[in-house]
Amino acid sequence: MPVTRMSRLFGRTLREAPADADSANHQLLLRSGLIVQLAAGVYSFLPPAWRTLRKIEQIVREEMEAAGSQEMRMPAIQPRELWEESGRADSYGPVLFNLKDRRDRTMVLAPTHEESVTDLFRKVVQSYRDLPQSVFQMQTKFRDEPRPRGGLVRVREFIMKDAYTFDVDDDAFQLTYNAMRQAYYNVFARCGVPVVAVQADSGAIGGKQSEEFIFLTEIGEDNIILCSGCGYAANQERAEFTRGPEAGTVGELEEVETPGITTIEGLAEFLNIPAQSTAKAAFFLVDGQPTFAVVRGDLEVNELKLINALDALEARPLLPEEVEEAGWVAGYASPIGVDPALVIADPSVVDAGGLVAGANRVGMHARNVTYGRDWKAATVADIAMAQPGDACSECDDALAMQRGIELGHIFKLGTRYTDPMEATFLDADGERRTPIMGCYGIGIERLMAAVVQANHDELGIVWPRAVAPFDVHIVPLGSSDDVAEAVSQIESQLADAGLQVLSDDRNERAGVKFNDADLLGAPLRITVGSRGLTEGQVELKLRRDAEPTSVPVESAVEAALTALDSLSG
Repeated sequence: MPVTRMSRLFGRTLREAPADADSANHQLLLRSGLIVQLAAGVYSFLPPAWRTLRKIEQIVREEMEAAGSQEMRMPAIQPRELWEESGRADSYGPVLFNLKDRRDRTMVLAPTHEESVTDLFRKVVQSYRDLPQSVFQMQTKFRDEPRPRGGLVRVREFIMKDAYTFDVDDDAFQLTYNAMRQAYYNVFARCGVPVVAVQADSGAIGGKQSEEFIFLTEIGEDNIILCSGCGYAANQERAEFTRGPEAGTVGELEEVETPGITTIEGLAEFLNIPAQSTAKAAFFLVDGQPTFAVVRGDLEVNELKLINALDALEARPLLPEEVEEAGWVAGYASPIGVDPALVIADPSVVDAGGLVAGANRVGMHARNVTYGRDWKAATVADIAMAQPGDACSECDDALAMQRGIELGHIFKLGTRYTDPMEATFLDADGERRTPIMGCYGIGIERLMAAVVQANHDELGIVWPRAVAPFDVHIVPLGSSDDVAEAVSQIESQLADAGLQVLSDDRNERAGVKFNDADLLGAPLRITVGSRGLTEGQVELKLRRDAEPTSVPVESAVEAALTALDSLSG
């Protein structure tokens, strides 16, 4: 295997990271010269980064194939008609890149491939004898993210491993799903990133259920709700919790003056009652329809739960003028008298008994507002956001919250795509049936960023050997013939042993070379200097260790192999 020389390496290291790089992985990937930004959310991957990405891909490939999946390739450009057939052309929203070809046909740059693979299924699979089927690809995806952030965490162009499975029924699918789930654990463990599987919202992909594989880190963009008592874990968007306390008494409806009191906190203080004794009104435009949402005063509305409960495409808070146009009084709104068709209520207010709510007049609230007697909602559903300290829905222990990065997402799609796209097969009785489908995604570049975030110190990256761009970083000190000869010999033997070697042949000071070696983070550094060679020694230092060790130059390669093998356990 050829040796890479620092003097010829495409890219350069930086002493300082750009000011807008706000996470350790983003700073280190930029400083080490592994990535360079072209535009917002669009990056070039220089040779060392590309080596790592290919190693990650190979790990993913091996685990997918071990789980019974076959690699293939689908086009990145898709006819929009496929998305219209599945019903996602509009629901996917502005994240979907649309373009026109020269014949004025609308195409999309694929953010994912459920439609394409379902179309393939109906063209290729005919009989139950052809099932189960499992395929995957490493494919560039495109998403017009409104706010690319975190370096490689949220970008507009990225490589995804996406896999798709088709089974004859739910029981067969569950076996497939379990195998894929284990494959994901294997991938992340081999890459050196700890993960937790959490219940998740399926979002624009859809389907019955989904799980995210989350790397818990303070720089994450997702809030993860966790229970240490029973192990319950869910994305905050999806998390459930137990609402308490028991319902209060129900009294006569009466109005009370509350001048200038427009917040739940102010109302609770003014009336000397807990926030949980109040009803909170929140106003949204849901698929163009003004919607009155009601939760208990100590809770917040979860917009994604709201969207899912109403089977809607999108929701946003109403603007002040839109609240007024709907006839509601911000700060004093009441569900009393509102058309139930416009109201959605959380169980926390339905089961609470009498609460304090607005009277829909400025400066006035009402006591003992009771669901069923005084007002009703067309929809009652869990629309509340779980928070730290809430009771776990599984064991009643207090929930905690941590930040995290989603590295993988697996979905139980059911017939979400196979039904509308009429993808069927003939069963043993000659009857047409719809297959049960699953999909499974891993962001390759995002996983590389997580590897760096999970494996670094104050000096630079500490690559796990399995995904390191180089196994060994050789640092020659001095330009004597003895140093050159020893370096050449070590390089040759390491290359013959199949190792990927980076050799710093630059005319730089020792400090610069050592700093760059720490920054680039190869698992093993070999230092060859005139002083050590006078005693027949070279230095070996594992990147994770604090101090080097000296070994005889003639056994340096054997010692290097032993040291690297110690990292594989």
